[in-house]
Amino acid sequence: MPALPATDGATRSERLDRLPFTRKHGRLLGTAGIGWALDAMDVGLISFVIAALAQQWQLTSIETSWIASIGFVGMAIGATVGGLLADRIGRRSVFALTLLVYGIATGASALVGSLAALLVLRFVVGLGLGAELPVASTLISEFAPKRIRGRVVVWLEAFWAVGWIAAAVIGTFVVGASDDGWRRGLAIGMAPAIFSIVVRWGMPESVRYLLAKGRVDEAEATVREFERAAGVPAPTPPQQAEDEGADASARPASAPTASESRVSIWSAALRRRTIALWTVWFCINFSYYGAFIWIPSLLVAQGFDLVRSFEFTLIITVAQLPGYAVAAFLIEKWGRRPTLTVFLIGSACAAAWYGTASTEALIIAAGCTLSFFNLGAWGALYAIGPELYPTNVRGTGTGAAAGFGRIASILAPLAVPFLIAGGGSILLFGVFAAAFAIAAIAAWTIPEQRGTPLA
Repeated sequence: MPALPATDGATRSERLDRLPFTRKHGRLLGTAGIGWALDAMDVGLISFVIAALAQQWQLTSIETSWIASIGFVGMAIGATVGGLLADRIGRRSVFALTLLVYGIATGASALVGSLAALLVLRFVVGLGLGAELPVASTLISEFAPKRIRGRVVVWLEAFWAVGWIAAAVIGTFVVGASDDGWRRGLAIGMAPAIFSIVVRWGMPESVRYLLAKGRVDEAEATVREFERAAGVPAPTPPQQAEDEGADASARPASAPTASESRVSIWSAALRRRTIALWTVWFCINFSYYGAFIWIPSLLVAQGFDLVRSFEFTLIITVAQLPGYAVAAFLIEKWGRRPTLTVFLIGSACAAAWYGTASTEALIIAAGCTLSFFNLGAWGALYAIGPELYPTNVRGTGTGAAAGFGRIASILAPLAVPFLIAGGGSILLFGVFAAAFAIAAIAAWTIPEQRGTPLA
């Protein structure tokens, strides 16, 4: 039986870092993961709704593009504002609020009778969706034990595949089943509003956030809950450091100082990593949402009926799960930077292959390969972001990167019709492949943070 980690003289952050992964960690991961999956379900579901409405409402390609893009406008704003709020009012509160907002708006979307009303509600949905993701990954990063922090965040991101698979199942068997199927599918999307109650009362607030706000007693109580779950004895009070800043030696050499971290994510110590992170976020958003939001519609345009195209999309989506599993293993073996870079290179190659695929077998094979590498890259990216910033700007830094990336997710669905008209699938997926390649170059410049404590 391994010895329990020592706590005497350790800061509260160090005490969390030294713990084994317990059932309490698992419950936290599961709660955040369900919210993450519901987020993915909503984003994935709209691709099936778009394909159905294009036929029922006789929408043009520009109109269907806006159904997707207006949600990403909301996500860009939501990610930026959500990150700022998370640093001010707490990770847990923002996470619960975002679930409530987009759950109600998604359910209301099932009642619309016009394109204009749908666009307004999709914008509101985007506000909630955009804010949730960077906040959830920040919260999990701040609780995960240091030695497996990257792996735990990839596990969180793997819930995205669960949600997207749920969306594909709903799209195939609910949206595609009848003329009103899209309304029933969106009605199911109200689940996050109900789940937000569980989140608000069942999740702990980040210890690092509580310490940054001077709420030491609450932070200590939370740390003790996790220590009790691991069977770790309480430290003796005189030897307990007051906060994570008490032990300067615990700070990694590459981390910015406290005075620097209070300035901005654009301070001298953080500027290069911010630029690299924003570049990766922009390129991966452009390629991912440009491809996966449009795949059902592109398959219909290639001559497959609605149900058949939905079945293909479901098969392709399932390949996300092994992508996450491999990324979760490699991120603690290879490190963050090489794992992200390799998966982005694989995404570039898969995108180029998909653009030339013509038969059913090739479409499925190339689509599964793209799904595998692309979602593995997403897992690594979400693990990297929170590690690059100190506590008092961690939410801001991750949220701002996500917000900038959402600009690409706005542009991508709008660009697809023009790229298809200009050169078909070869040009479209060639552009996506180039974006993945640029992201891979940027990823290689991000500092490696494996095994380092959070600043």
